[in-house]
Amino acid sequence: MKKNKLTRINKILEMPSEIISTVPKITNLGFKKMMIENYKNILEYQDIFIRINTSIGIININGIGMKMEEMTKDDIIIEGEIDSIDFEKIED
Repeated sequence: MKKNKLTRINKILEMPSEIISTVPKITNLGFKKMMIENYKNILEYQDIFIRINTSIGIININGIGMKMEEMTKDDIIIEGEIDSIDFEKIED
C-alpha cells in the first residue's frame, strides 16, 4: 500500500525513480574509484576486498589497497586498484 502511494506521488511530481529507490546505483571511475549509492551496510572490509550489503544482494569488490574514502548513510566511495566486481543476488 505504501509503495503504491509513493509511486503515485512520484508520478504526480514527475520525480525520477532513482531518487526514492532503494536499488543500489554503482558508478565506476576507471579501475581506481567506485561509488555505491543506497547500500545497507559493510559486511567485510580488508585491503584486498570489500563486501557491501544492498537491498538486492551483496557487492564484492576485489583488488589491492582497497579503502573506503568517504562514507555517508546513503553512499560510499571506495578507492584502490580494483581488479574485479561481482554480485551475489538475493533470491526472493
